[in-house]
Amino acid sequence: MKKKKRYRLLEIYRLQHASRMLLCIVLCALVIVEWSELKEPFHVISVHSYSVEVCEIVAVRKTEDDDQDAAQTGKHQKKTKQLYPYAFTVSYVRRTQQHQWRCSEVTFHCDNQALCEEWVQVTNEQLSLLTNRPKSLLVYINPFGGKRRGKRIYEQKVAPMFRLAGIATTVIGEVVCVGGDGMFSEVLHGLVARTQNDHGVDQNQPDAELVPCSLRIGIIPAGSTDCICFATVGTNDPVTSALHIVVGDSQPMDVCSVHHDDVFLRYSVSLLGYGFYGDVLSDSERNRWLGPARYDLAGVKTFLSHNYYEGTVSFLPAEDDVGNPRDKLQCRSGLFLLVNLNVLMLVSDDSSDWNEIHGKFIAINAANMSCACPRSPKGLSPFAHLADGNADLILVRNCSRLDFFKHLLRHTNKDDQFDHPFVEVHRVRKFRFEPERHILVSLEDLSEPATKTGYSTPLGSWSCDGEILPEVAIQVSVQCQLIRLFARGIEEQQQQQCVSDDPCTLSALEPTTDLSVD
Repeated sequence: MKKKKRYRLLEIYRLQHASRMLLCIVLCALVIVEWSELKEPFHVISVHSYSVEVCEIVAVRKTEDDDQDAAQTGKHQKKTKQLYPYAFTVSYVRRTQQHQWRCSEVTFHCDNQALCEEWVQVTNEQLSLLTNRPKSLLVYINPFGGKRRGKRIYEQKVAPMFRLAGIATTVIGEVVCVGGDGMFSEVLHGLVARTQNDHGVDQNQPDAELVPCSLRIGIIPAGSTDCICFATVGTNDPVTSALHIVVGDSQPMDVCSVHHDDVFLRYSVSLLGYGFYGDVLSDSERNRWLGPARYDLAGVKTFLSHNYYEGTVSFLPAEDDVGNPRDKLQCRSGLFLLVNLNVLMLVSDDSSDWNEIHGKFIAINAANMSCACPRSPKGLSPFAHLADGNADLILVRNCSRLDFFKHLLRHTNKDDQFDHPFVEVHRVRKFRFEPERHILVSLEDLSEPATKTGYSTPLGSWSCDGEILPEVAIQVSVQCQLIRLFARGIEEQQQQQCVSDDPCTLSALEPTTDLSVD
């Protein structure tokens, strides 16, 4: 093996497995690592081919004697160790079902110590050139979120992955939170606020040009809904999220800034909900002792009350070239809408560009992402995009309880949830809401004076990523790509499958495989 500026091994090293089958391993410009299982004689076509991109290798290390002893259980394995006493192990990302990732290992044996050490050295040198990988992380754990499993999830599933990849978690670096969407929101607010303060940006100005955060945020799901993980990775599996952090993935995300009378209120990453969802959150806060079940109870109570709120919604529509919420164009890994940030900054805010809708609304929702979760696999807005500088504004007008139930039911199936005469959806850059009536009204009996329900405020409430806003009249602006997450977007299903003839596809492999280099 000869070292050059870019390592390129054209030689094929034959690997001998204990089952007398011959294998080979090839590194091509160290973009991929590939190994194939061959039958005797050598000219027979390989029956299994495995390959993995170097950027998806978690770690490579010399296999110590203790590790080999633990793996050698059979007669053939012990013989392999005698013939090939030196070994190195490659840990890499293996895709499984439903967008989940796992860390697998393959061990190669050889009889030449120098060759073994050179493979480890060369591969580690290439891994060190992947500058997007984190070297250190500051980890926040919410021990009380969701089912209170955050600490156990981190210690048992995530910390071992970080140690394997050589990532330090005892010094301040990029940020990882272990918890639900609420925990992530708190970390985001601290990071964004610190960035704006460092650059002298006044967050109270609705039209202020916010500075994107330089640090990425990782989230290990341990909450009730984990919709941010579902929208950015496709699953709420902690191991998958940890591996995205290890390999250094980076996904930009839009953030909504929410103001009232030129006073900053909060940032929103996933959902701003008024009416139905705001009332559900208001009531659930009184029953936190029930845990996640409090949302079910509050949802039933809010649905039965069937209230609407009257007001005026004004919005600035998105540009025509960014699509619309019903165009069937899903936000997927590798699919990026072309967003010119300089053009977005110069977009006109002329009042003639704004649209205005006055009405009686059961719900007003603004989604920065699909808001998918286990109970709603497609989410509130299935075709919302993570980083296009826009949000999907969903208006649900007054309707019967049965019609509203049909609308809610479509969140759980594949039907078009916007295909109702009382539902409209718009892709917007900014919007405002001004309440008209100061009491909420029951649709069941409009002839009687409306009264307070006992758990909703007369003006209703806005839910902002799981927090109640103190004001109802708000103005919202979408801040394009304000933060970055350790994620890469949801991969298409065919990217998850095994394609042996594609050198950039990781093929199926058993969790632990031992090979030998001759």
